[in-house]
Amino acid sequence: MKFGIIVVVVLIASAFGTHFLLSDPGSVIITIRGYLIEMTVPVLAMFAVGLVLAAWLVRKIIVAPRRLGEAAGRYRSARSGQKLTKGMIAIAEGNLARGEKMLARAASTSDAPLFNYLQAARAAHLQGRDDRRDEWLRLAYEDAPEATNAVLLTQAEFQLDRGQNEQALATLRRLEEDSKDHAQALALMGRLYFELEDWDELAKLLPRLRKTTQVKPEKLEIWAVRVHKEALDKAADADVLDHAWKNVPRAMRSNISLLEAYYGGLMSAGLHDRAEKELAAALKSSWRGPLVRLYGLAEATDTTKQLKRAEGWLKTRGEDADLLLAAARLCQRNELWGKARSYLETVISMRPTPEAYQEYGALLTQMGEGDAAADAYRDGLGMIAAKPLTAIPHIDGD
Repeated sequence: MKFGIIVVVVLIASAFGTHFLLSDPGSVIITIRGYLIEMTVPVLAMFAVGLVLAAWLVRKIIVAPRRLGEAAGRYRSARSGQKLTKGMIAIAEGNLARGEKMLARAASTSDAPLFNYLQAARAAHLQGRDDRRDEWLRLAYEDAPEATNAVLLTQAEFQLDRGQNEQALATLRRLEEDSKDHAQALALMGRLYFELEDWDELAKLLPRLRKTTQVKPEKLEIWAVRVHKEALDKAADADVLDHAWKNVPRAMRSNISLLEAYYGGLMSAGLHDRAEKELAAALKSSWRGPLVRLYGLAEATDTTKQLKRAEGWLKTRGEDADLLLAAARLCQRNELWGKARSYLETVISMRPTPEAYQEYGALLTQMGEGDAAADAYRDGLGMIAAKPLTAIPHIDGD
C-alpha cells in the first residue's frame, strides 16, 4: 500500500516536472579545475538516475553470493530439520535402526548437530549397540566441547542403565572434577552409591544432595534411613552404637527400622536391661508392634518384673497378637510352659506367622511333644515355601 502511494506521487511529480522542463529545459553549468561542463536539466536528471541505478546494481552484485549462501543454508537447515523430525518419529515408533540412520544423516547438514548425536546415541543404546553409542557421544563431544556436562551425564545414564556401575562412577567423577556440585550428577552418583551399597560414600554425599532439588525428599529419606541403619547394624560395641545413634537426626529417630536396629544393637551388645528399660519408655509414648515384639526378646535381669509389665499391658491392651507373642517368650524364660503355650496358641489363632510357629515348635520341643513340634515347624515353613511341605517325620531317640 505504501509503495503504491509512493509510485503514484512520483508519477504525478514526474508529469509536472516534465511539463515544465519541456517548456523550458533550462541549463546547468559545472566548473571543475578549469573545465566547463554545460548540460540541460533533463540530462542532469537522467545522469543522476543512471548513477543511482549503477550504484544499486553494483551493491546487488556484491551481496548476491552472501544471499545465495544464506538461502542455501536455510534450505539445508530445513532439510536437516525434516530428517531430524522423521528420525525422532521413527524412534518413537520403535524403528530404532532407521531413526538412528536418519539422525546421523541430519547431523551432517545441521548447524548444531549436538542434539542429533545425542539422540542417535540413545537409539544405539536401546539397540544394545554400545560401540555405536559411544561413537556418537564422542562426535557430540568433539562438535560441542562446551556441552561436555550434557554428554557426560548422558553417558553416565546409559552406563547405569546397562549396569556398568564402575564405568558410570568413573564418568561421574570426571564430571565432578569439571563441574563440582552439579545437581544432576550428584543425583546420579547418589543412585549409584545406593545400588553399589557403598553406604560410607552415600553418607558423605547426603548433605550435598539435600541442597539440590534433583532427588525427591521421599527418596532422600529412604537413602538416609538405609545409611543410618547400616551404621547401627555394623556397630561393634555399645560406644560405636551410641555414636551411630547420635548421628541420626532427631526427625528420623521415630523411624521404626532405625529403632529396631538400635534396640537390636543394644541387645547384641549385651545391654538387655538398658534395652528393656528404653523399650518400655518408648512403648509408653507410642505403642508399635515391632517394638512390642522386641520387648519380648530383651533378656532383662529381672524376668519376673518384665513379665508382670507385659501382662499389665495385656489387661489394658486386650488381645494384641504382638504383645501375646512377647508375653509367651517371657513366660518361657520364667519356665511357665503352660501359660506360654496358651499365649502362643491364641497368637496362632489370631494371626498365624512363621515367627509364631517357630516359637510354638520350640516350646513343644521343650515340653517333649516332638510330633506336635514337627507339625508346628512344618506349618511355619509352609507359610514361606512356594509349595506345601510334607510332614516332617518324628525321630524317636534310641
